[in-house]
Amino acid sequence: MEPSLTEKPEAVNGHHPNFNDTPNGQINTNYSSAYTISSGANLVTTSGISEEDEETERGNWQGRLDFLLSCIGFAVGLGNVWRFPYLCYRNGGGAFLIPYVVFLAFAGLPLFFMELALGQYASLGPTAVWKMSPIFKGLGYGMIIISALVCIYYNVIIAYALFYLFASFTSELPWTRCGNEWNTELCVDTFGNDSQLNLTAGRKTPSAEYWDRRVLDVSSGIDNIGSVRWELALTLLLAWVIVFLCLIKGIKSSGKVVYFTATFPYVMLIILMFRGATLPGSLEGVKFYIIPDFKRLGDARVWGDAAVQIFYSLGPAWGGLITMSSYNKFKNNCYRDAIIVSVVNCGTSVFAGFVIFSVIGFMAHYTGVPVGNVTDSGPGLAFVAYPEGLAKMPGAPFWSICFFFMLLTLGLDSQFVLLETIISAMVDEFPKVLTPIKMWVTLAACIVMYLLGLPIVTQGGIYIFTLIDWYSAGQSIMIIGLCEALCISYVYGQTRFLSDIQTMLGFRPNWYWRICWYFLTPSVIVGIIIFTSIQHTPVKYQDVAYPWWAEMMGWMMAAVSVLMIPLWAVIKIIQFHKKYEIQDFAHLMRLVSSPTEDWGPAMKRHRMEDPSITEPIQQDVVKLHFNFENASINPSLNASMTTMSSVQLESNF
Repeated sequence: MEPSLTEKPEAVNGHHPNFNDTPNGQINTNYSSAYTISSGANLVTTSGISEEDEETERGNWQGRLDFLLSCIGFAVGLGNVWRFPYLCYRNGGGAFLIPYVVFLAFAGLPLFFMELALGQYASLGPTAVWKMSPIFKGLGYGMIIISALVCIYYNVIIAYALFYLFASFTSELPWTRCGNEWNTELCVDTFGNDSQLNLTAGRKTPSAEYWDRRVLDVSSGIDNIGSVRWELALTLLLAWVIVFLCLIKGIKSSGKVVYFTATFPYVMLIILMFRGATLPGSLEGVKFYIIPDFKRLGDARVWGDAAVQIFYSLGPAWGGLITMSSYNKFKNNCYRDAIIVSVVNCGTSVFAGFVIFSVIGFMAHYTGVPVGNVTDSGPGLAFVAYPEGLAKMPGAPFWSICFFFMLLTLGLDSQFVLLETIISAMVDEFPKVLTPIKMWVTLAACIVMYLLGLPIVTQGGIYIFTLIDWYSAGQSIMIIGLCEALCISYVYGQTRFLSDIQTMLGFRPNWYWRICWYFLTPSVIVGIIIFTSIQHTPVKYQDVAYPWWAEMMGWMMAAVSVLMIPLWAVIKIIQFHKKYEIQDFAHLMRLVSSPTEDWGPAMKRHRMEDPSITEPIQQDVVKLHFNFENASINPSLNASMTTMSSVQLESNF
């Protein structure tokens, strides 16, 4: 079969196969030349995109700080307050900081910059951006699935914060004393007692029983879901209403909200740090936090937790960074932004640890137990230990309101990006249909996410919460990050990617970034995947083990995002085979791994600046025939073909 090229190409800006003379008469189908076949030497564009800096169809951030604060808000979230300190708590305190910094330097930061550059260059979300190499389109869908799973349960944490926030508007915090209807005989009333108490034989503080019996009304296990906690269902509904209102105009509205939500937490952290430092016993908590137990460095779980926390906190391989940077102007300095956000995020995590551990030290002093045994690891650290300390401060309700309002603002920033990632991915896939009704798409997504979150606010919901947290963003997100790094460095080509960055920023990243992208980052991720697989332990909440079927559900959640990679690879191979009718498998793989016709910057003026896609055609070509079946060029056109300007690009393999 000999398809005709007399018709206009169907793709925008017309990337075409580069028919250069190659050995054995094979066709070099490298889709990287931004031109359309026309009757004349001038470049003809079919995009109709404005030459102004603003990308009018998709939109841009209205100011540079909108993007920077959104990135900081996304990276600095609830995990910096309840996840990072609890991981330090679980992994021997300061020893956890060593692998955390190592993985920040060699995995988190390189991937962070890579994704910012990728999204900004193409102005596309996490699914559409894989026009750079269609065979890897499944990476985008894997990112969306992970973001959706986390988006469902992440808003439940915000619902918890709202519950505590409303409960704080009282003269005395309800978790201050025992004797309430939800308390048991095991409750130890510590308020006003200057003597040290020993929490043995299952004894619990008022804040622990408030969390377990009043907020959660926790059941015996995941196989006993119980009824919906209507107060949590209402606070969850309120959380989704807030998210929807802040995203009702997309980045135009959320970009302004973050000026408050991304900065207010720092004010409160500073105030709470000085307050915590004045409490008796706070120094012991800080020592536990900063003095490392080097023996724990031999535990692969410590390194695995550090790696996952980098992915969880900075957000590479989630799709959020690609989404946010896709709304940048083409010349924005994303290199500088990547450094700033990474340093701020790491610094905030460490700083928040001082705030949390000063109060944990105070609680250890008050109850007479070691710092490491004050409370169970998990989200209860922010909803048990810290509230207990707040209850003993003068003016406790005021400090409690400030703390939980801070948690609310921390959570909303990250939730904005998680949901916008999902919405942008859908709109980018079907722009003509969904762009005019994006607000309704956002509303529908919020409603669906709320309904899916209702099982998490049942009496057994905390077990579902823990199951999703345990499996949804662990090894799967690292596998996606690994495939992303390999695709860009080896398939798309590091030299080509560096050239794309140079087109945007005016310089190429130095040797550090090249070594990380090419070798160190993939190697580090592979090592962590191996170690965490060997050291894997079954999920449990406190001392409650999960049944086998719950474990299977967890592995299914982890697998579904990763399975998108081979699934979409097969789909794309079949699609390209049917479209081009190529029989040679190696040639087909080369084609499906190459950038598509419309890959590149969104705007014409920026496409013209990229030397790899603006090589002009010197010869008028009206009609070309070629035979894909035997990969040979029609001899009658050889003379015309040899006069075309050759655009030699880096090989895909």
